[in-house]
Amino acid sequence: MDNTGKEKEAMQLMAEADKKVKASGSFLGGMFGGNHKVEDACEMYARAANMFKMAKNWSAAGNAFCQAARLHMQLQNKLDSATSFVDAGNAYKKADPQEAINCLNQAIDIYTDMGRFTIAAKHHITIAEIYESELVDIEKAIAHYEQAADYYKGEESNSSANKSLLKVGHYSAQLEQYQKAIEIYEQVAMSTMDNPLLKYNAKEYFFKASLCHFIVDELNAKLAIEKYEEMFPAFSDSRELKLLKKLLEAHEEQNSEAFTEAVKEFDSVSRLDQWLTTMLLRIKKTIQGDAGDLK
Repeated sequence: MDNTGKEKEAMQLMAEADKKVKASGSFLGGMFGGNHKVEDACEMYARAANMFKMAKNWSAAGNAFCQAARLHMQLQNKLDSATSFVDAGNAYKKADPQEAINCLNQAIDIYTDMGRFTIAAKHHITIAEIYESELVDIEKAIAHYEQAADYYKGEESNSSANKSLLKVGHYSAQLEQYQKAIEIYEQVAMSTMDNPLLKYNAKEYFFKASLCHFIVDELNAKLAIEKYEEMFPAFSDSRELKLLKKLLEAHEEQNSEAFTEAVKEFDSVSRLDQWLTTMLLRIKKTIQGDAGDLK
């Protein structure tokens, strides 16, 4: 389908909207319904933005939504302004990730000012995901996941807060910030172990915390594992704990073959994901004379 017609129409609407804005700012325009002209311009920018979307001109759509957002702010329509900034962010996501982040940050400022922290948290997650997959800036992704978790906690949305925190734990461990990762995994494990629907997940978080301990120090790992067994008896019967004990034994004996064998046995039943594989390799590398793989 040829969308050049839509794009032309959108550009005409933009030009008309620009004229309305200029007219509203003039002395006579201000006297004769200046606000009404600005409201008309808002509507025109939004219609133009949707036409640009149909033509898949994402940058132009983002720009048009931004214009509408700024005018809504001028008219003190805060909610409409925030919604338009989010629409702008979603359009820019497809063409200019950094500009998408700028628009979403402006929406977040409005939402937090209005006390709408749950919506602000949701948009912090969107920004974190852009940093994660588009701009590959993990430190910044972590910061936005942390902010989202804070806002969710403040609104008593604990399961949403935990979801964001687990992302922080995941990336902190990858960046070798093990202490931070341990604290997060312990915190989330403790908040889920008393929940009948979520307690099954607690063993996974205690397992991840144990691996982080293990990378730092073998003795620490032993003490942590004992503490987790006391706190959460179901952890004692888990395959994860059996693996940890085999790995500790192999590590003590500096036996890399036994270490690899234990990992393979576990992997044959529960497939290891990329994160677990990375952590296990880091532990294995601390065995003297190790080749540094899990084969």
